[in-house]
Amino acid sequence: MSRHTLSVLVENKPGVLTRIAGLFARRSFNIHSLAVGPTEHEELSRVTVVVDVDELPLEQVTKQLNKLVNVIKIVELEPEAAVTRELMLVKVKADGGNRSGIIEVVQLFRAHVVDVVPDAVTIEAVGSPGKLAALLNALEPYGIREIVKSGAVAIARGPRSMSDRALERTTRSH
Repeated sequence: MSRHTLSVLVENKPGVLTRIAGLFARRSFNIHSLAVGPTEHEELSRVTVVVDVDELPLEQVTKQLNKLVNVIKIVELEPEAAVTRELMLVKVKADGGNRSGIIEVVQLFRAHVVDVVPDAVTIEAVGSPGKLAALLNALEPYGIREIVKSGAVAIARGPRSMSDRALERTTRSH
């Protein structure tokens, strides 16, 4: 199995996410990450799905997704042709003796300290999954108390807009 990132442009309507997630669940695919948000057009939302699956079953699910009424366009984003980012909050044990070491690691990874209490520091980091994994490895010796990660969001590199082209097609067909 390999990891695939799908960018799915959908109509911004209730129930669309449930139908999309249901297609993956019916096939017993584990969704590694799922992020949904508005686009530059208020009538559209973008769903970014990261899933571990072989090529052929992924092709079948993609065809079924295309059949859903509210799905406008699906693109598989290749890692080298896309910018992918995640948000992570990590709470690390901290005291007077190790706080400066933690702050050095945070600065090295261009992360930010967003909360400080006497025995812990909460760090916010944004980056590629690899960068966030490296940050966690660097913070692990200090003692990680808690981690919260968003799903991946991704966009194709270059000037072309997935939603502009899709909107042109949908307005012409109506």
